[in-house]
Order: sequence, then structure tokens, then C-alpha cells
Amino acid sequence: MTINKILVANRGEIARRVFRTARELGIGTVAVHSDADAGMPFVAEADLAVRLPGNTPGETYLRGDLVIEAAHAAGADAIHPGYGFLSENADFARSVVEAGLTWIGPDPESIEKMGSKIESKKLMEAAGVPVLGNLGTDSATAEDLPLLVKASAGGGGRGMRIVRSLDQLAGEIELASSEAESAFGDGTVFVEPYVENGRHVEVQVMGTPSGTIVFGERDCSVQRRHQKVIEEAPAPGLPDGTRSALHEAAKAAAEAIDYRGAGTVEFLYDPAKDRFYFLEMNTRLQVEHPVTEEVYGVDLVALQIAVAEGRPLVEGVAQRPSRDPAEPSGHAIEVRLYAEDPANGYQPQSGGITRFEVPGVQAEFTTLARDGIRLDSGVGAGDEIGTFYDAMIAKVIARGATREEAARRLAGALERAELHGLRTNRDLLVNLLRDPTFTGGVMHTTWLDSVDVAELSRPQGGEDAVELSALAAAVGLAERARESARVQSRIPAGFRNVVAGPRTTTLTHGDDELEVRWYGGRSYAAADRDDVTVTGMAADRVELEVGGVRRTFTVFVAGDHVDVESSLGHVALVRKPRFVDPADQVAEGSLLAPMPGSVIAVRAAVGDTVAEGQAIVVMEAMKMQHTIAAPYAGTITELPASAGQQVEAGAVLAVVEIEGEDA
Repeated sequence: MTINKILVANRGEIARRVFRTARELGIGTVAVHSDADAGMPFVAEADLAVRLPGNTPGETYLRGDLVIEAAHAAGADAIHPGYGFLSENADFARSVVEAGLTWIGPDPESIEKMGSKIESKKLMEAAGVPVLGNLGTDSATAEDLPLLVKASAGGGGRGMRIVRSLDQLAGEIELASSEAESAFGDGTVFVEPYVENGRHVEVQVMGTPSGTIVFGERDCSVQRRHQKVIEEAPAPGLPDGTRSALHEAAKAAAEAIDYRGAGTVEFLYDPAKDRFYFLEMNTRLQVEHPVTEEVYGVDLVALQIAVAEGRPLVEGVAQRPSRDPAEPSGHAIEVRLYAEDPANGYQPQSGGITRFEVPGVQAEFTTLARDGIRLDSGVGAGDEIGTFYDAMIAKVIARGATREEAARRLAGALERAELHGLRTNRDLLVNLLRDPTFTGGVMHTTWLDSVDVAELSRPQGGEDAVELSALAAAVGLAERARESARVQSRIPAGFRNVVAGPRTTTLTHGDDELEVRWYGGRSYAAADRDDVTVTGMAADRVELEVGGVRRTFTVFVAGDHVDVESSLGHVALVRKPRFVDPADQVAEGSLLAPMPGSVIAVRAAVGDTVAEGQAIVVMEAMKMQHTIAAPYAGTITELPASAGQQVEAGAVLAVVEIEGEDA
């Protein structure tokens, strides 16, 4: 069987990744897209594109019938599901085959067997693979604590909750079930023991008619909200015997269901006991597959296509003994660059990307020819991060001869990257890659719960970076205003015949307000720092000498947003208007929508007395649920939010009058 044209039933960077391999193999490509995605890069890169009317996943990418119709309309003869959405939906896979199309994935029966985490554990136990027991949703006791509530279908941390008190269990099960139903169309959840300080180690397998090939393991222990943040291959610090046992267990898991194609067997590793337990098998390509590609020198998408076509695997893989693991070379680390605010509970961010440049990129969506930086991104400058899908901007991957070399290279590239327009986790990633816990290879799945994320999210140069960047921004803005002046443009900004008091430029950095006081004229000077001299000035480039050391600051202006780049790192500032429209003011005690999204539940009513921290409104945005809680004890005086309502960022959801104050 020969595949001539592939439709990718997905979006963003994974669609671009599959298109890249398809082009290299001479295979035509088809994209499907929602209305919100019509202008995205993956749509432009496809040979053909078919619109799926609507925006939400339920209207578009989760509509298997529409995807199959699109394949027929575009003349595609195969469908690649990517990951997420319909990639592990056995009914969809079956429908693809019944429609006369080639399914680039495992048999529907294999998806079905591994699709339920509850049933798959029983199957694995029978195959001799170590598993954690299922405690049921109503039989757990205090002795079983802590517990982990998990969605039976899907992954990515959605529908997952840690429970440390039995009186919280019922509520967390309800929340997890609701989130799982929204993300995967299946609200089934289960409860299992929670292993403290465990590591997430997974094994990449490729099932073929002649046996299962194991492409080693990955460590994905650095997580937030049970979603992976940093992944690497091979996993550091595993005893050789444990590594071999993991590979054999993964092979046994795949062969127990006669698995075909790319899959990942996930394990929870307990370093204290040097034991591991089966978690689940993802019957698809994983987000973190590039690190395996880099250390094994393979194209996993090409291998998926080869298996689907029923032909021998590519040169160098087919020649390896089918039951012996391939040999890795070097080390690769991947970070997930998200539009989110780590210091504010990893709150997803939406908005436009005004600049996106990563230095030293040597490959995109394909394996590096040598040690260096690879970038797999779904967006670029000028694109929007919307609210209907998750907030990942890109995967940045570094390969090196050693783990230390890969981590240093990746941290350096991220540090010098220019990413403007919205908040990201970039600074957090840089600091994590340099943290002794990570460099020492002793990270675990709850590590980020125990660190000061706000501190680790600060710019690389600390407070000095913010202060000096703010001064550079003020100088750059003043020069920009002078250059654009229609009259007397040659007069220096802030020039006075008689020096009066300093001028003030007010900027915000996150939630902090900064007042930059400076003197203008033929040169600039900081009013509050006598160790800083302005040695060069232009609208987009400012030189400051601090304590005898000269630094260059590059100033980018987009509306009220001012991004400053220097050797101290990136600092994002917003110019505060001198006068605020009273109509933009909100009442004290107003609870505002942190981002655009939909209200899925209102848990109070006007007149209710609420406690500090009590949930008032639950929103859904970017595939996650967000609880809006009372900031203090008081009374609900206004409640404009209603279930099912679509709201914009900053919309008033409720107003809480503080307890004891008059109306």
C-alpha cells in the first residue's frame, strides 16, 4: 500500500511536524482548521486546507465525521491524528478504516485496550508488568492517603487531582470528572495511591510485524499541574539494571496487545525503592518525541508512515535485531515554551506575538545533523495565542554530547531568545535548567510544587535588570517621541533653558508600577541613580554605563507595550497612560475574568455571605478549568456571570463587599 496524500487531524506544531516529513517523502498534505486557526502557519504550509466551521474543539477538531468528510473532499488517502483530540479515539480510528482511508496509528483494538487506564492496568498486571492498584472512587481510606484522582481516558494532566484529605475526595472527583468530560468526552475517573517524589519515566516503542523495537526511555519528571515542562533522553541516573527492566516491561506491554506503530509506555519510578510501576500506554506519538529522535537519529513520523504502509522500516532501523533496543548517542533536552504566567498559578495567557526569534536554531521539525538547537513551533511573529486551545508556543530542543552540554546550550538559547507580546514561562525554564536539582538529575514530579516559582520566574538580571531596562525604555520612548514630532523635532526631548524637576515616565512590569524619573536635554540622566550614565541614545537602542560597565539595551515598542532586551535578559513593560478613563474603572471587590473563556458554573448568589477563598465562579479556558474565588470574607452584591456565558478578559464576574463595611 502506498500513501499519496495525508490529512493531519490536528493543528499547530504537530501538524507542521507531520507535514515536514510528508514533504520529504514526497507525500501530499491536507490541513483541517477551525475558524480561529484560519491564518495559522500550519494551514498555510499544507498543500490543501479544509475549514471546520466553528472554534471550540467540540465543534471542529473533535468532530471525526467532519474530518473524514474533509479527507474525501481533498482527495486524501490517509489520516495522521497527531496527538490529543482524536488520536486515541478507537471509534474514530475504526471510522477512518471503514471510510477506505489508511489510519496512521495502531489498530483500533489496541487503542481500545489501552484507552481505559483502569482496564489497561488489569491487562498489564496479567502480562507481568508492575502496576499500582486502583482503589475505586468510594473505597479509599485515610490509610491510603495521599491519593491521585485520574481521568481514565486522555492525559496531559487534565482530569487529575492530588487529594491529601478524605473530605476533599468527593469534590476533587467531581472536578476531575467534569474536566475529563470536557477535554476527552469521557468523565470516567479512578483513584490510585500517590507516590511522593516519584519520577515520570516513559519508554518509546515502535511496533512492527516482526517485533517491537524499543527506542530507549525519556525522563519527563519536571511537571506543573501534572503537565510536562522539561523532557529529556536518556533518563539520567537510572541504574543499568533498572533501565533494562523498564525497556523489557515496555516491550512486554506492547506485545501483550500485538501493538503496531509508535507508542509510549509510561511508568512511575520510585527512586527511594528503585521500583517502577505502569501508569498508562499512550497509543500515539508524544509531544516529547523529538528528544528520542535526536539521540537515536530517527524520524518517528517516517517510521509511523512506513508501518502504516506495511513496508520495512527505514535503513538502519530494519537491520537492527527486532527485539534489541537501539543504541542512543549523546543527550537531548526539550522544554515546552508556554504563554502563561508561572508566578500567578501558571495562568494561561492569550494575545498576539509581536516578536519571536530563537538564536542558533539549526533545524525545525526535523532531526539535527549535529549538536545544536531544534525548534518545533506552531506560531511565529504576528500570530495569536487564542483561548480555545492550549497555550504552548513552541518546543525548543537542544542536543549535546553530554547532558550538561545540552542543558547549557538550551538555557543559553532561551535566555537570548526574543519573545514579545505576552507573558511566557521562558525565564522559569532558564532558571530550572540551571537549578542544582535539575543539573543533579534528582528532580521529581512534585518538584515545582516545592520551589518559589515567582522567584524563579524573575528576569535573569533580577531587580537591576528591571530598573535599568525601565530607564532604557523611558529614554527610547522619549527619543521616539522626538523623532516623530512634526515640529521642532531637532530639539532634544525634555530640553529646558532652566533645569526644572525631573520628568517621570510611568511603566508597569507585571503587577508592579515603576516610576522612572529622568532629566532630558542634550543628554539623559537618571534622577535617582548617580551610578548610571546614558552614553548612547536612539529610539530603538540605548547604551547605559553602570559602575564603569557599558551595556546595550534594545527597545521594541508595540502600542503601549515596551520590550527591552539586554545581556540582563528580557524585560516586558507597559507604558501607563497619564489619564485613565473613569469608564474603565471597576468597583472595589470586583472579581475579574483572568482571560477570555466560558463560565461553566456559578457557585453563589447575590446576597450570599462567602468566606475568603470560597469558589464563586468556575471558568474554562485553554482546555483548563479556573476557579475564581472570594479574595476575602464578605457578601456578594453583584453577580453578572451566568453558566454558559462567554466572557472577555477583565470582565466583571462578581463583586464581593468586604465583611463589616457599609455598602
